[in-house]
Amino acid sequence: MPKVKTKSGAKKRFKLTGTGKIKRKHAFKSHILTKKETKQKRNLTKMTLVHKSDEANVKAMLNI
Repeated sequence: MPKVKTKSGAKKRFKLTGTGKIKRKHAFKSHILTKKETKQKRNLTKMTLVHKSDEANVKAMLNI
């Protein structure tokens, strides 16, 4: 049986933490930044965790 391939888009966007949670970057930080407040842009820079309800889908894409 062949190996199951990881979704290449997912492996670029998500990282696994030591405790098994999944880290992600915030959206809306790539362009059209002039109309966004400095505070909003600063908060979008930080990494966050994938929501619990989405973890199963992301783990399936990463074959974890």
